[in-house]
Amino acid sequence: MSVIESGLAISQHTDSYYAATANNSKDRPALEGEHRTDVCVIGGGYTGLSAAYHLAQKGYKVILLEAEKVAWGASGRNGGHVGTGQRKGQDELEKMLGMERAKMLWDYSLEAVKTVEDLIVDNNIDCDLKRGNLHVASKPSHVEWMKEDIQHMRDQYGYEKLHFVEKEEVNQMLGSSQYHAGQLDEGCLHLHPLNYAQGLADAAEAAGVTIYENSRVKSYDDGEPCKIVTEKGTVTADFLVLGCNGYLGKLESKMAGKIMPINNFVLATEPLGEDLAREIIRDDVSISDTLFVINYWKLSGDNRLIFGGGENYTSNFPNDLKQFVRKYMLRVYPQLQNTTIDYAWGGTLAITLNRMPHFGRLQPNQFYAQGYSGHGVPTATMAGKLLAEAVSGTAERFDVMAKVPTYGFPGGTLLRWPGLVAGMLYYGLMDKL
Repeated sequence: MSVIESGLAISQHTDSYYAATANNSKDRPALEGEHRTDVCVIGGGYTGLSAAYHLAQKGYKVILLEAEKVAWGASGRNGGHVGTGQRKGQDELEKMLGMERAKMLWDYSLEAVKTVEDLIVDNNIDCDLKRGNLHVASKPSHVEWMKEDIQHMRDQYGYEKLHFVEKEEVNQMLGSSQYHAGQLDEGCLHLHPLNYAQGLADAAEAAGVTIYENSRVKSYDDGEPCKIVTEKGTVTADFLVLGCNGYLGKLESKMAGKIMPINNFVLATEPLGEDLAREIIRDDVSISDTLFVINYWKLSGDNRLIFGGGENYTSNFPNDLKQFVRKYMLRVYPQLQNTTIDYAWGGTLAITLNRMPHFGRLQPNQFYAQGYSGHGVPTATMAGKLLAEAVSGTAERFDVMAKVPTYGFPGGTLLRWPGLVAGMLYYGLMDKL
C-alpha cells in the first residue's frame, strides 16, 4: 500500500493487527545523491536489520536501503514464532550432513533464539515476548515419531526442554480435540514481529546505521568497491549484503532460482477475554501442527487469537482473506464460530526446494542469505549475525551455513511455479488423508 505525499509514493504497512499496534510509525527519508560507506545492506527485514546492527557493533559504517518501509515484508507480517532447530528435523539433517555438522546447526539454532532474546532485552524492545511452543500431532501416525524425536534429542543433543504431551493434556491445553499428542518446547519464544523489527531498526540506528526507506535498488555492479543505484541516489560501498528474501524479484538472477516466493495468510480475532483466551491456549504458548501446509497460532498481548492458515502460489491474494483463513481456524476451534475477525492479511516468504536456508557469496565482497522457509524470525536474525562475521573476515560460521546443500528449482525461475504447485497440491492432499 502507498500514499501520495508531496508527489512521492510513500509506502505504508499492510492493514494488519501488527501495523495497528505498532509502537511507532517512524518515516525515514529516501536515498538521494551520492554516498560512500563501508557496507551497504539491501533489505530492511530481519536479515538486513540484524546484519546492519551487528556490523555497526563491529565499528563499520553502514547504509541500509529498503524498497518500502522497515519490515514492510514478511518480517512485519509473520506469525511471530521463534522456534529452535532448523526447518528440517535433526534426524534428517544427520542423514544429509552427518552428526557433527547436524549438531553444529542445532547449536546455531539455539544461539539464534538466544540472539533474538538478547537483542530484545539489551535494547528494551517492547514486543510482547512470551515463551514456549506446542507442536501438535495432526495424525495418529505422528505420535510415535514425536516420542522418538524427544528421546533422540535428549540422548544425542542433551536437550531437556522438549517434553511429550499426551492427547488428553493437549486437549486441555488447547480446548480442541483435533490433535493426538504434542511436543512442548520450553526453549522457544513468540512475539509481535513488527515491533521486534522496528525495535531492531531503532537499535541499529542508535549504533550508527543510516536507514533509507522507499529506496528500491535498481542495480549494482561487481566492483570492489561496488556501486549500488536507486532511483534518486547511489551508494559506493566496500561490501554489499543482500537480505531481500521473498522480495528479491529480478534484482539478482544468480540467487533467484534457489528460492520460490509463496504467500501465507494470517488473521486476528477480536479480543477474546481472559476466560476464552485461557480455554483455547491455556498456557499462552504458541502452537504449530504437523501438516505439510501447517497451521500456526498464538495469543497476542491483548488476548486476540493470531491464526495462520492456508497459502497460495500465485502473485495474487484471495479476495476475502478473512473467510479464507477463518475456515482453517474453525477446524481447530469451532467454538469461535461467532467470533469477529478484526484483521486478515497476507505476506510473501521464500522457500527453498529442501527447506534449508541458502547462504553464499556473489563476489568476494558480496554476501547474501535467504530462503528461511517459514522459520525466519530466529534464522534470519542469526543470518544477519553471521553475515556481519563474514564481512569482518571471520567467515567460518557463515561458511558452515553456506555449505548446507540447497538446490535450484527445476526449470529455474521460468518453470518453478508449475512444479511447485503440483508438489504442494500433492502434499496438501496427503494432509487431508
